[in-house]
Amino acid sequence: MTTYATPDLPTSRSGIRRETPVAATASNAAPLRIGLIAPPWIPVPPPAYGGTEAVIADLARGLTERGHHVELFTVGASSCPVSRGHLFETPIEPFGQSVPEAAHVLAAYEALHHVDIIHDHTVLGPLVAPRAGGPPVVTTNHGPFTPLTRRIFEEIARRAAVVAISHDHASRAGDVPITAVIHHGVDLDTYRLGPGNHDHLVFVGRMSPDKGVAAAVRIAHAAGRPLRIVSKMREPEEVEYFRTSVRPLLSRAEDDVAELATAERVELVGQSAGLVNPIAWPEPFGLVMIEALATGTPVVARPMGAAPEIVTPGRTGFLADLETDAVAAVRRLDTIDRATCRSEVSRRFSLQRMAADHEDLYRRVLSSGPVVGLTSRRAARAR
Repeated sequence: MTTYATPDLPTSRSGIRRETPVAATASNAAPLRIGLIAPPWIPVPPPAYGGTEAVIADLARGLTERGHHVELFTVGASSCPVSRGHLFETPIEPFGQSVPEAAHVLAAYEALHHVDIIHDHTVLGPLVAPRAGGPPVVTTNHGPFTPLTRRIFEEIARRAAVVAISHDHASRAGDVPITAVIHHGVDLDTYRLGPGNHDHLVFVGRMSPDKGVAAAVRIAHAAGRPLRIVSKMREPEEVEYFRTSVRPLLSRAEDDVAELATAERVELVGQSAGLVNPIAWPEPFGLVMIEALATGTPVVARPMGAAPEIVTPGRTGFLADLETDAVAAVRRLDTIDRATCRSEVSRRFSLQRMAADHEDLYRRVLSSGPVVGLTSRRAARAR
């Protein structure tokens, strides 16, 4: 859920006039004008792969449902149903170019200078773009805290409130002050309860050793189950990993690896007996796990990163460090109640809860003083 620091957070500009009246929020407090900045690499929502962009789209809709005026700075190809602005009509390729990203975030801050608060989902934006006298800034780190990113976010934290996406994520922040820990949420109207009427297992994620694709194949085969793989496989290293480490393990019937659009992915996952997620790194969150649980599909995952914060062993799936233990867990999937999996997501990981947690954070930021974050150790203890 959400963990907050002391209320000494950035203040908003004084005297901002709300020119367009909107409905009161669920908290009956005055509505906010909120600027969201997405990276320039993928439309919002994403047509296929794009966890960060999916979260931004859901957050934008959830905040709008709560009565706020949301402005999203993204790329022109986006279709999120809120007010949108852009510099680039189409996503920037190749991914990660610094000059177009810098131009994108500078244009975003210029376009959003009139809002009450900016929530930046890029790394470069809060480092280079905030202006004196401009709106206060919140930023979410969607990636891991590494020696390099910790150095960047230590500087960002001087001018913005930093959000981690799990307690494990916050515990790895080192000296970066973490203002809030907010778990992701999903739209339960999109991720509907599925029948789970097929015996196959499913893997969803990038084609990468970190995601444990080869381990997922071995686990499924050892448990006597076919595996369906939904995977992003565009970059040369992803294609090479599939060719050398995954394809040799697959049967002919399993060789149809695809990156599916949301509706197709939801249908497939909802039909599956279980999601296998044997990650090999401390993933900051793991959106695919709550997406699967929302469809009623239980999860078998390695207890790394945020997985223990998402999967309740024996209730919504199993945590297994060894492949042999994961095989045993797969054989117990029929003991998990699918309706319980979905109810856990409704209670803990809904779009509405995510939006409410962010609104609470924005109001704390707007009503308080200079940034003083919650240290990573305190965030990790505040479970």
